Amino acid sequence: MLELAARLRGLPREELAAALSTREFDASGARDLFDLAEALLAPDSVDHTISRLDRRRLAVLAAIVDTRDDVGGTTVEAVRAELVRLGASDELRDAAGELVDALAAALLVVRDGDRVHIPHAVTARLGVQSDHDLPTTAELAAPAPPVLITPDEVDRSILERRAAESAYATVAATAELLSGLGSQPARELAKGGLALPDSKRLAEASGTPLESLPRLFHRADEAGLVVREGAFWLESDLGAEWTLQSAAGRWRRLAECWRDRIPAALRELVGRRSETLTASTLRDDVHWFYPAGGRWIEEGLERLIDEAEALGLAVAGQPVEAGRLVLAGQLDRAATMLAAHFPPQVDRVYLQHDLTIVSPGPLEPALDARLRGFVDIEARDLASTYRVSAASVNRGLAAGESAESILEFLGALSLTGIPQPLAYLIGEAAARFGSVRVAAAPESDAPARASIRSDDPQLVRTLAVDQSLASLGLRQTGPHRLLSRFTPDLVFWALSDAKYPVAAEDAEGRIMRLRRHRLAPAPPPVVKTDPIAALLDRVLDDGDEAATEQAWLARQLEAAARAKETLTVTVRMPGGDTADYLLAPASVANGRLRARDRKADIERTLPLSAIAAVAPAPAGA
Repeated sequence: MLELAARLRGLPREELAAALSTREFDASGARDLFDLAEALLAPDSVDHTISRLDRRRLAVLAAIVDTRDDVGGTTVEAVRAELVRLGASDELRDAAGELVDALAAALLVVRDGDRVHIPHAVTARLGVQSDHDLPTTAELAAPAPPVLITPDEVDRSILERRAAESAYATVAATAELLSGLGSQPARELAKGGLALPDSKRLAEASGTPLESLPRLFHRADEAGLVVREGAFWLESDLGAEWTLQSAAGRWRRLAECWRDRIPAALRELVGRRSETLTASTLRDDVHWFYPAGGRWIEEGLERLIDEAEALGLAVAGQPVEAGRLVLAGQLDRAATMLAAHFPPQVDRVYLQHDLTIVSPGPLEPALDARLRGFVDIEARDLASTYRVSAASVNRGLAAGESAESILEFLGALSLTGIPQPLAYLIGEAAARFGSVRVAAAPESDAPARASIRSDDPQLVRTLAVDQSLASLGLRQTGPHRLLSRFTPDLVFWALSDAKYPVAAEDAEGRIMRLRRHRLAPAPPPVVKTDPIAALLDRVLDDGDEAATEQAWLARQLEAAARAKETLTVTVRMPGGDTADYLLAPASVANGRLRARDRKADIERTLPLSAIAAVAPAPAGA
């Protein structure tokens, strides 16, 4: 630990911060560099770092252990010679120095020129790993096994089309999921997961099997397309922007989020593999390259393989070119490649006399979004079918449309003109719009919160006895008026769902435009303080230079006493000369060191002020 603490002390702050950012350790109790060195050499921290070493770095680390001397040191040349003896490739032998530097940058070893020291804690944890099926040094150093490359008889164009079909289906299902959340939020259960009625509704809307809905929903959540507010999930404002993008743009966002969740080391490895290797071979290759990987490798592979199929990055376990492009960060190229096989979007539809609207292909997102404001989706596929009804037109009118704006939009959209039955339905719905008005009830009617009025007393009586509205607890207070204890917007949408020509109005009787599609703002990025910067501010606090040097000396001696190590202690003599003693520190207290002199076999007590330097004992001492 002394060597590592000294190494930490000698690193510039920027290099130390970069090195610590690669490690996982508990820094809560670190008050100085010795505490930090102890935290870095804790078993969990060392195991975490070793598990992320690739085979080449592990081979060099194992060679350092095999060639170390009695004080835990070796040389780069000795490591290189050991690799040659074990039959390592020329590439690994030549890269030995660079790999030692990489291990030193990860704070697993300390390099001083050609000399390399490995802490005992790292050696111990590597021994534990070796007892759990970690390959031997010879196996780690051995060249990669040859891969038999067979002629590729698979028609790649077929795979690319299959991949594009899967990718487009996922994008379309996600868009329908957001549309379903836009019309009605989904409730989150206290124990986790969506309520079953909402799950069934969203699964039907998205055309997804019920058992596959959680994965689809989780993918949308990761991409920030949905947001939870209290106990309900809603479409986010980012989700609303996403639905207006092209199919390629939508897919790119999902693929980017998928890629970001895969460990960088795994992305780099898979991204440079041969396209002829299958997914089963992929697992073998990854485990070979990261032999100490453990859980992080398994979790990364699970996401890599299982999710890749849904996004069109693999087909039947066979990686496709788009998958490698995504892993390499070339998302735009991958999106362009897949989008070439997506069904083309259309901007015209067929209006039919049975009040249906048929889109011969995927309708452009902006047109589809507006159309859904006053129609209901009836069948969603490459060719979608919409239906116009009095209730759907009333919903559009409540959101701000008019009969003229609807007819003008449909006229520009239609390939067949506007059928007379459709024009008549829209005109009649517009004429009846507002026959029922909903407003906030005055305070004098408390506890009622919503007031319903209509000039048609028969319609008011119908509302009062309608069993589908029983949950509103409507109470008639006159031939033209009803009251409810629920909020006006809740009453409004309940009447709209029951297909009444309802409109919302303010206190002056002016019609207000309401939209059911409520968006939740995406949460802003969490601004996190840099824990490493705070840690370095604490452990690198210089204070008084003389006091700092004295404290540093004391901590070295205390660490040696705990580890029962022997040191070479340089002592200032009265005449100004110095003398070296081979001491085994026992304790440090009150500014004095009590230690056992290994050569004289006596106990010595020395003032710390008389100690000029300490160093590890020579080999064999």
